[in-house]
Amino acid sequence: MTRIAIIGGHGKVALHLSALLTAEGHSVTSFIRNPDHAGDVAATGATPSVLDVENSTTAALAEALGGHDAVVWSAGAGGGNPARTYAVDRDAAIRSMDAAAEAGVGRYIMVSYLGAGPDHGVPADNSFFAYAEAKAAADEYLRGTQLAWTILGPGSLTDKPGTGRIDVDPAPGEGGRETSRGNTAIVAAAVLDLPETAGRTIEFRDGTLPVSAALQPLT
Repeated sequence: MTRIAIIGGHGKVALHLSALLTAEGHSVTSFIRNPDHAGDVAATGATPSVLDVENSTTAALAEALGGHDAVVWSAGAGGGNPARTYAVDRDAAIRSMDAAAEAGVGRYIMVSYLGAGPDHGVPADNSFFAYAEAKAAADEYLRGTQLAWTILGPGSLTDKPGTGRIDVDPAPGEGGRETSRGNTAIVAAAVLDLPETAGRTIEFRDGTLPVSAALQPLT
């Protein structure tokens, strides 16, 4: 059994993921900001823990992460407020990476998005710009750490059922970019069991190959 910490535990991807992981026999601590969400998290089999990552120090995060084998960052400010987007999606994410290292948690999974990076191409006057900038900075920082990191880049998230089938590294303009939150969780659970995916950025969308087959060339 592996002890896994999920940051942003009440998000839809995180709720799918915690249910998958607990069904596989893993122990999951799901960190949430709002205590009112504890029941939803507990229903997945995870243990809810209230933690305001936006305002927590690195030391406080390290204390919370201590004793876990892996961390999954699935938190987000939710857009609409650029200052808070930078505070959560960039600054708090980076503190969590430092905290994981400090706590001796070697494995770190970042849920990012398809097309993230310094060359994201989002105009500065677009409402998505702050998020794109924040994720680019956080992903780049993670790549520079000594953590056994994997960055996941799903396409545009939907609430369609997870089919367990994806296409990895879709070419720009080639087909749709929709990715169900269920499939995103399935991929996250899969890479947690594949240490060979450390040091890789995996971009994907809903597609045709079973997740295990789609990830096999990366291991």
